[in-house]
Amino acid sequence: MLAEQLKPYERHSPEKTILYQVIQENFDSFVREAQRKTDNLPFPMHVYQEVEEYLKCGILAYGFTRISCESCRKEKLVAYSCKRRGFCPSCGGRRMNEVAHHLVDSVLPHVPVRQWVLSLPFSVRYLLSYNPALVTKVLSVFLRVISNWYEKSARKNGVIGKTGIITFVQRSGSAAN
Repeated sequence: MLAEQLKPYERHSPEKTILYQVIQENFDSFVREAQRKTDNLPFPMHVYQEVEEYLKCGILAYGFTRISCESCRKEKLVAYSCKRRGFCPSCGGRRMNEVAHHLVDSVLPHVPVRQWVLSLPFSVRYLLSYNPALVTKVLSVFLRVISNWYEKSARKNGVIGKTGIITFVQRSGSAAN
């Protein structure tokens, strides 16, 4: 791409987005309300850490790099990103895209691929957020059912093989449920 066609870097100013402002203003009261509704169970630490990092992501006060153009000598400040993938839309989207490209280009053979999604009721999701061992067990059952279905279907057609599976656990929905 020619240099003239490149769009100049502009900081995305996350603190100006509605999502950022709503979370910044309401997260503490949300945590208190969640604890109240769950008989004072401790709020999941990984969720708390994700949100804390999100609120720092792209904010110059939490760190930045100064870059300059060698030809024109203009300088820009580039804020550090949280590099998280659970909650931050910017970093999560970037990492999701990088992983997808890596899987398609370097891992998966050029064969048909199908996506399966296991969606659970909110009460179960909350329980699973506290118990990684239980997440593993639930995921194992789900994957075993899918694998068995594929292998039985293949045997009916005279094919013997194993299923390849890649899993990702998503801890929030598009509405940050």
